[in-house]
Amino acid sequence: MAPNHSTTAEQHLTHPDSATTRDDGLVIVAESGVGPYGQRITTGRHVLVADEPEPAGADSGPDPYRLLLSALGACTSMTVRMYAERKSWPLEHVTVSLRHERVPVADRTEGGPGDHITREIRLTGDLSPEQRQRLIDIAEKCPVHRTLTSPTHITTTSAPEHRHDEPHP
Repeated sequence: MAPNHSTTAEQHLTHPDSATTRDDGLVIVAESGVGPYGQRITTGRHVLVADEPEPAGADSGPDPYRLLLSALGACTSMTVRMYAERKSWPLEHVTVSLRHERVPVADRTEGGPGDHITREIRLTGDLSPEQRQRLIDIAEKCPVHRTLTSPTHITTTSAPEHRHDEPHP
């Protein structure tokens, strides 16, 4: 059965089903019914949306690459903040700006990556040059950065089909 594309993103954000409110690290992504590609993402008690930009999608949320950049940016900011707090350094504010680009095959070096992420970190506060550099170095150690830059194995399996009127497991 095709999804109902007349549903709004707000309806999906305000009505999470109770089966997805557990917090065991599970992330569930399902079609939201908003446009042809809209997705409803639930994890714990949090609900997010993703979509493709118009004209392909309904632009009801960020596209998957922007969600990936959001995860890296949030993790970077949190890691830098935690380190500065542990050191009692006068860090007032952290802003992380990111951009993702696909590197055309013709422009890649032998064995070089097909993707490039640019991350700019703005640190506000009365920090010494050494403290600023150390915080930039610490950004490289954020867990999401490490996941993205290390070999990662993804296992894909087929789940049993469920009826749309049944809650997710």
